[in-house]
Amino acid sequence: MQKIACYIILCLLLGNVAAIAQDTSLLNMLNQSENAADKPHIVTGTFKATQLVNMPTVESPGKQNLQFLIMHRFGKLNEGAYELFGLDNASIRFGLDYGITDRLSVGVGRSSVDKAFDGNIKYKILRQTTGSVPVSISLYELVTHYTQRYTDKSFLNTRFRTSYTSQLLIARKFSSALSLQVAPSWTHYNLVATPQDNNDIFAISAGGRMKFTKRMSFTAEYNYLLPDQVVSTKAYNSLSLGVDIETGGHVFQLVFTNSNGMIGPYYLSKTNGSWGKGDIFFGFNISRNFNFRK
Repeated sequence: MQKIACYIILCLLLGNVAAIAQDTSLLNMLNQSENAADKPHIVTGTFKATQLVNMPTVESPGKQNLQFLIMHRFGKLNEGAYELFGLDNASIRFGLDYGITDRLSVGVGRSSVDKAFDGNIKYKILRQTTGSVPVSISLYELVTHYTQRYTDKSFLNTRFRTSYTSQLLIARKFSSALSLQVAPSWTHYNLVATPQDNNDIFAISAGGRMKFTKRMSFTAEYNYLLPDQVVSTKAYNSLSLGVDIETGGHVFQLVFTNSNGMIGPYYLSKTNGSWGKGDIFFGFNISRNFNFRK
């Protein structure tokens, strides 16, 4: 009996030691997890696409990633049933963007509006980091050259057909569902319609994204053109709304906007449509990423 009692006591002692060791191990794991959570880290996925609607976002393709982007706009909804509410007409832009590094990307594009070619470069100056950097900031530079032929404007050489746009993109991801962005913009036209129009155009853009399911979100943007810069024609502020759908390697965006043009000089200062008059263009953006890294 004494041997049995001693054996039972020994088992209980070993069991308590094992339990204490296990609790200590679990406590160490918990402390390590908490320390890892407290450690500053870069916030990713502020937006799921490189375009909010027309406005570029702080996002860009990762290193050695190639993005193929299609931006498509049908005609105005107020064109009526004869034009199938704008579906009979369309404008389109194709774009290719390549990530040289995780911070630097370059891209080219072609729009059917004015048969314009464009080239861009985007650099991430700051990346939002928990506990230290509250926002992400990217610098976006765009050059645009249109090739539309005009029989009575032979003086329109390469210089006069070119414009430049610079945007400072400032964004913050407030939660997994909400991200907001503001972007002061400057556009320089080498040639404007009249001497009363400014060659240098300034605008302020703002927009955001709100997720309502795991793979779907609402997007909106508003581009405010500062007054008394374009006087020869009526230019409206660009307002765009959209729904983003994430489908694996694709991001599909259904959009409504009063801007027919899809690159900086067009939606910032050449928007001639009014939401109040039904000058609304329905369309979509679709992007596909190709990864060249092993």
